[in-house]
Amino acid sequence: MLKKVSLGRSGLSVSCLGLGANALLDPGEAEWVATVNEALDQGLNFIDSAAIYGMGRSESFFGAVLGERRRDVVLASKCGIHVDDAGKVAIDASPDTIRRECDESLQRLNTDVIDLYYLHQVPKDTPLEDSIGAMADLVTAGKVRNLAICNATADELRRAHATHPMAALQTEYSLFTREPETDLLPVCRELDIALVAYGPLAYAFFGGGVRSREDVPAGDAWRRSNQRFQDNAFDHNLALLDELTALAAEVGATTGQLSLAWLLAKGDDVIPIPGSRQLKHLRENLGAFDIPLTPDQVARIDAAFPPGVAQGGARGGHSPQVADF
Repeated sequence: MLKKVSLGRSGLSVSCLGLGANALLDPGEAEWVATVNEALDQGLNFIDSAAIYGMGRSESFFGAVLGERRRDVVLASKCGIHVDDAGKVAIDASPDTIRRECDESLQRLNTDVIDLYYLHQVPKDTPLEDSIGAMADLVTAGKVRNLAICNATADELRRAHATHPMAALQTEYSLFTREPETDLLPVCRELDIALVAYGPLAYAFFGGGVRSREDVPAGDAWRRSNQRFQDNAFDHNLALLDELTALAAEVGATTGQLSLAWLLAKGDDVIPIPGSRQLKHLRENLGAFDIPLTPDQVARIDAAFPPGVAQGGARGGHSPQVADF
């Protein structure tokens, strides 16, 4: 069974690994339903969804499949990003929009309260304090238990926390994206805020599912346009896996398991949320918990993947179309 850790000062106890739930969309898909149920059976109780994931279909999936198991789950969702009338993804964190999106999410999730509600993206046209203030009103109203924020800078995290306590910051963090160690993780630890790591497998680089650009599905426009998956950068980044493969062999792990174990070794306040669309991927990811790394092993991995080693940029924000691998 997975270890439970504290989610900041929220009072919530969550599994040390969560489930990034972007791609779990169809309650009629038997393997997706089985994946969620096995995750819960193995002690995973932290599920991460968002209004924008699948244009609401991710939330509807959990509203349909959790049933009585909802009481055993710490359910997270997000507001502040939507698809406009022109079909483009737009950031809108105005108070009216936040209130409306929360009610819509509650309906899709088939629940009376959201355990952890994130501001999905810091807005440019609404003061951050106004957005967080509107979310704080949802806490007062009993629609939300705890607040959090995604893709924020250290200063924005401080401002949000000063407006209402933040239980978590969600940001990209992996062996390819170590920037949070410099600016964000120290602030999280100062303020007792959990760091929820999305993209912990670098969008399948570390999971072994992408060995060439042709392995990226033709319809996966986000990854195909991402700089890390462009020709020269892709070849450079793929070559970095040779070192990880050798290190993984030493501890009897897959590269994906080792990359997750490395994150788990960073502290109980770092909670990776890999996406798992298939049972075999879920089982592999959960196996990372059984791979304790020594300080020397962590140091070797740190040295093999120094900050900036990957080509193609760092944090770019969530994709509404791609699972958080």
